[in-house]
This record gives sequence, structure tokens and C-alpha cells, in this order.
Amino acid sequence: MNMNLKLKIWRQNGANDEGKMVDYSISDVSPDMSFLEMLDVLNEQIISEGGEPVAFDHDCREGICGMCSLYINGEAHGPDRGITTCQLHMRKFKDGDTIYIEPFRAKAFPVIKDLVVDRSSFDRIQHAGGFISVNTSGNTQDANAIPISKHAADEAMDAATCIGCGACVATCKNSSAMLFVGAKVSQYALLPQGQVEAADRVKNMVAQMDLEGFGNCTNTGACEVECPKGISLDNIARMNREFLKANI
Repeated sequence: MNMNLKLKIWRQNGANDEGKMVDYSISDVSPDMSFLEMLDVLNEQIISEGGEPVAFDHDCREGICGMCSLYINGEAHGPDRGITTCQLHMRKFKDGDTIYIEPFRAKAFPVIKDLVVDRSSFDRIQHAGGFISVNTSGNTQDANAIPISKHAADEAMDAATCIGCGACVATCKNSSAMLFVGAKVSQYALLPQGQVEAADRVKNMVAQMDLEGFGNCTNTGACEVECPKGISLDNIARMNREFLKANI
């Protein structure tokens, strides 16, 4: 059964604009639509009426790129677990529902327009330490020839599944990026290829995280709950251990 919905959407022209919630109505929404498809239909409706479409981020629409970061009814990526906004389907809502749609809110994620935020702070954190030294002389060693325990490889892969969407920051009461940075530090700390820069990496990435204005972690665990890839809090503990070891 198709649905009629009321949408309350944050509209903001830019970082210096105050912004406000604007009401919209949309009808005949199929429960099989994705949330972004529903927004596409809304934008077609707004454009046909001569209005300015709602700006929102999207790219792959397959739960991989991390672009579709929306705060829906007070939850990062909406009322489901282990999914991104593009994987959220309208069957999670009921006919007549009112849906609140906002951008991710954090000092380090300034609003560009409407629901689009600037997450380049994540890029700068990765630039600070997200690389390894490799021999590119033509004598490069095959990575598969380096013995790595399955346990370490599995944990590194689990950390590497982070897509940098920022749900951890958006849902944290402190706007902390510790889960994101912990995942990026862990994926290298667990592998021998990451040992060359290990000390500098964690110190530089943590320093950049603080410079960007992210808050600290107070272990509420909300970040792990809302993370679409289920990144574990264990990565924050590992980052803290790596940071302590680097400073000693």
C-alpha cells in the first residue's frame, strides 16, 4: 500500500545562513522505494512547482561510498541498523508519518547547503597518517608473502570496512571522531606493512582530529550502534594503546 507522508526538511543556503525546517507533503510513496528515491520524487515535485530542489549528498547508492549521510527522525541514517541512508527503504515508515530530515550536525562538519555537509576534515585526518612506506624499486615484495595471522588480518579487514560516512560523529553527544580515527589507525596497526610509520601515524592523526574540532570520547557506545558497517569500539581502545605507546 502506497503512503502519504509529511516531511520536515532542513533548508540552509550555506554555512553563514541560519537555516530552518520547511514542511513538505508527498503522496503515493511506494514502500519499495529507497529513502533517496523518495527524495528524488520530492525534488521533481518541487521543481515542477518552480521551487529550489533539496540538496543532498549521494553517489553509489549501494552502501559503499558513505556519501548519503542524513539525520532522519533523530537517528544517523534513519530507523534501521547496519545500513546507510541509500539502503533505507520506505517500508520502515507508515502512511501518514511525519519524517524529520536534517544534515549531520558537528562543528567539524559545516553545512554546505541544505542536507549537504563538508566532511573534508576526515580527508585531512587520513592525509595526516593514512599511508605506508613501500619499496617501489621494482623489487617490491608480494604482500601475500608476508606472514600475517588470520586473527590480525580479520581484525584489520573489519576496521578497513569503515566508509567514512560520519554517522559516528553525528550520533555522538561530543561529536567525537574517535571511532573513525580508531578504525583508520587499526587497519594499519594490525598489519606489518603499517609498522614503519606506526608511531608518527597515530600521533599525527590524533593531532589533526583535535585540530579539526572534534570532541573526545566518553564511551557511550552510540557510535558503534549507528555505524552502518558495525565498526567496533575495540578500535578506539587500540588507538589509545597505540597513542600511549607512541608517546612513551
